[in-house]
Formats: sequence, C-alpha cells, structure tokens
Amino acid sequence: MATTLFTNIRLLVNTRSESNLLYGKALADLPCVENAWLLVEDDRIAGYGSMDNLPASYSGVRELVDAKGCLVLPAWCDSHTHIVFAGSRESEFVDKIRGLSYAEIAARGGGILNSAGKLREASEDELFNQAWKRLEEISKQGTGAVEIKSGYGLTVDSELKMLRVIKKLREKSPLSIKATFLGAHTYPPEFKENHQGYIDQIINEMLPVIGKEKLADYIDVFCETGFFSPEETARICRAGMEYGLKPKIHANQLNLSGGTQVGVELGAISVDHLETMDEAAISTLANSSTIGTLLPTAAFFLRMGFQPARKLIDAGCAIALASDFNPGSSPSGNMNLVVAMSCIQMRMLPEEAINAATLNGAFAMELAQDLGSITIGKKANLLLTRAVPSLAYLPYAFGSPLIDRVMIGGNWIS
Repeated sequence: MATTLFTNIRLLVNTRSESNLLYGKALADLPCVENAWLLVEDDRIAGYGSMDNLPASYSGVRELVDAKGCLVLPAWCDSHTHIVFAGSRESEFVDKIRGLSYAEIAARGGGILNSAGKLREASEDELFNQAWKRLEEISKQGTGAVEIKSGYGLTVDSELKMLRVIKKLREKSPLSIKATFLGAHTYPPEFKENHQGYIDQIINEMLPVIGKEKLADYIDVFCETGFFSPEETARICRAGMEYGLKPKIHANQLNLSGGTQVGVELGAISVDHLETMDEAAISTLANSSTIGTLLPTAAFFLRMGFQPARKLIDAGCAIALASDFNPGSSPSGNMNLVVAMSCIQMRMLPEEAINAATLNGAFAMELAQDLGSITIGKKANLLLTRAVPSLAYLPYAFGSPLIDRVMIGGNWIS
C-alpha cells in the first residue's frame, strides 16, 4: 500500500465527517485543524488530526511530507468550463480595447461563431491535444475536478466531435471530469432565420446519439434575450432529461432572462453566471436546491458588473465558484484567481470562497461523495501551499504563486 503522511500542517482546511451542500450563512463555516497531520493511503484520505494525537504506528510510511508553515486544502472543483476549443481569440480582445462592441465583433464573424468555425475545421486529435495542455495547466494550479461543455460545434457532427473529445479526456486524465452538452449555445449561421429548425436538430438529431453513446452527464442552454427563451430552454432540457441528462443553465448573464426561474422549475443542478439578478430571481434561487454558480473572471474580462454574491448568500442561496475557462470571455482556468476575485470584488469571505470552490463546486458536479473536503474515505485530491501566515493570505496575495504541490488521487502531479 502506498502511503503519504503530511505532518506539521499549519492549517488543514475543510475537514468534515460528512458532506452537505452549504447554503447561505453555512458557507462561512470552514472547519480546520491547526498543527495537523494527514494520512493518504493509495488514492484515499485515510486519517487526520492534531499533531498532539499522531499515532506512533504511522512512522513507517512510504513518504513523509513536513508541511511546516503550509496549508493543505482539498483541490479545487471547477464546475463550469469550455476547455475544448480550437485556438484563441486575442484579436477580439484587442478589438474590445479599441472600443468595438460585442455586436460589432460578431458582425465581423467573431464571438462564439469564430470559435465554431475553427472547431469545425479541427480534428479530434487536434482538439484533444489542445485541451490536454489546458487540463495540465489547471491541474498544476490546483484543480482536481472539472466540468467541460460542448457548444462550439453547433452542427451535429461538430457537437458530437466535441463530446467524444471530452469522453477521451475523461478516460485518460487523472482529473475527475463531467461532460455537458451545450448545443444550445447560440444559433449557427445556417439557422439564423430558422431558430425552430435548429432546436429541432438538437432534439431529434443530436440528443439521440448523445444518449446512445453516453457522451454527456448534463444538458445546458444559454437562456438569454436574443438566444434561447425560457420556453425554448425548458423544451430542450426536458428533451435531454429523456436521455438521462440533468439540466444546468446559463442564466441571467446579460439580462433578467428568466433563466434562473426556469432552471429552478426544471430542478437544475445549477444555474450559472447570474450577473443580472433581481429580488424575484434571488428569492426563487434561495428557496430551491439549485446551486448558483458564479463566474467572476468572466465578469472581470468582459468589464461587466460582478455577480451579487453578498445578496445571494445573505438570502440563503447555495453558491459555487467556477472559472468559465473559454477563449472569448474568460481565457483562464486559474481557480486561485477566481477565489481571490470573489473576495476582492464580490465581498465573499475567504471561508465562503473556499467552500464555494471546493465542496459546493463538487456538489455542482455531483461529486461531493468523493471530492471537495478533507473527509476520511474521500479521494486524495489535495493542494499543498507554500509557507503562508494564514488562510486569508491566499486570496489576499492574489498575484503570488502560493500552490507548492498538487496531489490528484494520491499521486503528485506538480
């Protein structure tokens, strides 16, 4: 049996005997053990406690890690990404700096349709190799579980190509990966004047193959003014549910789209973005088991107002944090930055942000039985920081590389 013993840990973070989704005020409850030890056996957390109670029988472990001055946390759980894409879009980034609007960029063939065009031309191997490098990057930054969406294909063949790449990534990567079908991301040019025709294609041509090949865990729709209405969102999601796909919704990013309400009505695992929320949407979410997933780096990159995290938490909502890693609106999967930005710009406490990026993030991927906290029996996905003075130092020193090593499934990856 492979064993690793961490000793002299300044703070062992998010230690729990059981895992429950955290709502409202409970997000600030982050149990920790000071001056701690932690034992990993094979790929699992086998024990932990205070150094005052370290069993003498652990002296013969294979690997001993002296974590003096350091923190150990569960690895980040990033529940909203678009990591499979073909090429970057930095030229549009410069266009935005020069003052072009999203509509003007889209009229030039930019935006999601830019990514769709590149993706249609790329092979599965090319997409896999690019996405693999991104997975390696985020894992070194501390992410141990990730959800990946399709949505840059927008044709039957290209959407299926994306999902097959995600399936291959899941088979080969040490990270825990969940797949989401987002065919309803926007309308492709060939259906610009025939929205109903594209929705029919999603339901009648894409979903049967996805269900047969078991290519996705979730179905997502961009419920937004000018894209998919709440009624269309419900129709698409219910069609996906017939194939065992659970709903996740892009909701309330640009407008009061009704996405939050339709997500709750459908029993969605999560509604994501939520930059534009009123009291009705907040109340609906607070009185449900649906998770509100906030994506602060997308709001930052787009120079939008940040999500009203404080209002959501104070109302009693369950909140998760994710990166929205994609080439157009959040070209970073760095969850350390997501946590820091949540504290700096959304006034989340460090404890709230860490819970939202670990345990609640795991719940947003239905992985909390195995990930998201320091719990005996859970998978050993761990972050070892450099020596830091406190927990709050992690978001405070947002520009410093504070992750020293990352363990995924009991094995060091960096």
